[in-house]
Amino acid sequence: MYVDVNGHTDAIGSYGYYQALSERRAGAVADCLVDRSVMSGRLHVEGFGKTEPIASNATILGRAANRQVEIVLTPYIS
Repeated sequence: MYVDVNGHTDAIGSYGYYQALSERRAGAVADCLVDRSVMSGRLHVEGFGKTEPIASNATILGRAANRQVEIVLTPYIS
């Protein structure tokens, strides 16, 4: 099984800051997975910053929803 760990942020603020924040956010989740015996070689960690919102950034609830880490599992086929 491969694991994509994708970090996201809301859209309030500068691109560079939120890009780095999304990478740190995804990295923190990946570290927790490794601590729980997920092999680091099976992890792909990426930050998307504010480029892929799932909700409107015009509301508090929408911005909160956009501050997320997404985990995508892909079966390992040998």
